[in-house]
Amino acid sequence: MPRTTALATSTPTTSGPTTTGSATTGPPTTARANAVPARTARTTTAPTTADPFTNVTATGTSTDTATGSGSAHSGPGPAPDRGPGPGSVSAPGSPSVSGSGSGPGSASASPSASGFDAVAGLSWEELVTSALLGTDRRPPAPRGGPAPADAPAALLDAAALHTVRQRAGLRPAVPQARPAPAAPDPRPALPEAARLRLAHLLADRAAPSAGGRRGAAPDLTELIPQWLATANRMGYRAPASLLPPLLDAARARTDLRPQALAFAGPRGLWLAGLNPDWRFALRGAAGGTLRPDVTDPDAVARLWEEGLFAERIALLDAVRAQDPPAGTALLATTWAAERAEDRLMFLDSLRSGLGNADEPFLEQALSDRSRNVRATAAELLSALPASALAGRMAARALSCVHLDRTGVSPGIAVEAPHECDAGMQRDGVAAVPPAGRGERAWWLGQLVEATPLDVWEERFGGRAAEEVVALPVADEWAGELHAAWCRAAVRQRNPHWSRALLGRPSAPPASGPGTASIAERSKLLSVLEEGERASWVAGFIAAHGLSEAFQLLGVCMVPWAGPLGRAVVDALDIARDGGSYPWSFSGVMGLAERCLDPAEADRLEVLTAAQDEQEGTSPGAGGYWSEAFQRLVSTLRLRATMEAELLAA
Repeated sequence: MPRTTALATSTPTTSGPTTTGSATTGPPTTARANAVPARTARTTTAPTTADPFTNVTATGTSTDTATGSGSAHSGPGPAPDRGPGPGSVSAPGSPSVSGSGSGPGSASASPSASGFDAVAGLSWEELVTSALLGTDRRPPAPRGGPAPADAPAALLDAAALHTVRQRAGLRPAVPQARPAPAAPDPRPALPEAARLRLAHLLADRAAPSAGGRRGAAPDLTELIPQWLATANRMGYRAPASLLPPLLDAARARTDLRPQALAFAGPRGLWLAGLNPDWRFALRGAAGGTLRPDVTDPDAVARLWEEGLFAERIALLDAVRAQDPPAGTALLATTWAAERAEDRLMFLDSLRSGLGNADEPFLEQALSDRSRNVRATAAELLSALPASALAGRMAARALSCVHLDRTGVSPGIAVEAPHECDAGMQRDGVAAVPPAGRGERAWWLGQLVEATPLDVWEERFGGRAAEEVVALPVADEWAGELHAAWCRAAVRQRNPHWSRALLGRPSAPPASGPGTASIAERSKLLSVLEEGERASWVAGFIAAHGLSEAFQLLGVCMVPWAGPLGRAVVDALDIARDGGSYPWSFSGVMGLAERCLDPAEADRLEVLTAAQDEQEGTSPGAGGYWSEAFQRLVSTLRLRATMEAELLAA
């Protein structure tokens, strides 16, 4: 290979000999040396390795104009012809760098040095883009500028230069004080089998979903809430090694947070204070919030004045849990200065522990600038039967609804209001109805739902709630009147009226008292005791099947009581035998997996067998039903195993 001659000028960096690598050079001299072709002549500015701990010489660079091997050559005679050493970067005509960089006395650049200078001026992102697309498709050159002669080498040299600049700009971090240790958690540790089970559930949560058909295997992700609820009920503490994945799961699913944070305990809160990704745990309202001692007035006042909004909400909840009037008094101190959306959220938090002592504050809120705040204050006041607002609304409603004795049998006559005056609007009556509703019916409904229900029993001659709702209503006002009574029963948490408005579960929804809306009926059911609620839904399913029962099942406690569980299983069996579309009941099947008593697994075993497809049934329905029942049985048995693992001492 022909050789070329290059003129290299060494640059002094300090007085005296300069050590570069393992060779020592004397005072600056100028020497003519044989060199390798220009393609291999280079300056090594930094190792190309990404190892941040690579040692760099005192001057920060090493110069070898002949070979770029990282060691200097001095003395007469040609330089040894060595190949490029490890970590060298090839750049045509790149300048030699010594000490703090090029300057007077630095190595003379080759003819292509100006091209490298242009490439060196590109940003790191532009270099990465060129490397990913290829230098033939995206040459590393400024916009409108010519591409360098040897684009790949120029790209690598520019990348090395960026790396040196980045490393030179790093400063050692200031050591932080060690965090205080976590508060002790006196709860007992999990049994080993239960600990392994939790690790499996959390690992399955992070696994990618296969999608498509679910198959016969249990869905472990949906079992996490029940596992946590059982572990909390038994008083176990979370294993330290599983706290990070537990907090990650709670971050991804808000429905897990109350149980997950209660299970994580003080160690979970300690970790959350060290990781911004888990900051939600410090602001939760259910056992996961770091709050000051509510008996310390100074700490309470400081957090109320300086805390984040979520922290203030949590503080208000904590104060009201101990002393509701004290919480209302705390809110009153800054009420006038709060934003409208914040006032609405603070007002909504008063639902917990609402009592007659809150009435003066809520009466003032009726004059608030925000319409939403006024409406919420009126709703809260109407939930207090002894409040002045409830009395005013009752007077208005009684002037519109009265007993009609003109017919053959007594009934209810209705004369809806003809206007919505300023007093009604101040008490929370919205003047403008939604689309499709008449004004008078809209106003009447708001008056009735804000009236104490006991007023109607007195109004209609001491009749009980069941007798009142059974009275005929003139002029087709029955739907509006009964729907308003349903809303009043839910708002006032009145089980007597809820029971009367629900009627018999076997009665068709459209012909029963109250409302035909399943959503409204589910709200009425939430007012009843757990056992009565489950019994009513079981009767409804037995009479009407599962097609309209999904929302009703959602308000029943887990695990479902025996009669309710048996009614669901029987209805599923009937749907299967009737050739119904199986995917229409996938939601109920999912609920059954989480809510059925595990003891029902043996009774369901007979339903796992595949049936021969009959004429008129959905194609593949038999296999789907068999698969769904297999999954249900395996899930119930797994739930039983999980509970046994937690019970093992």
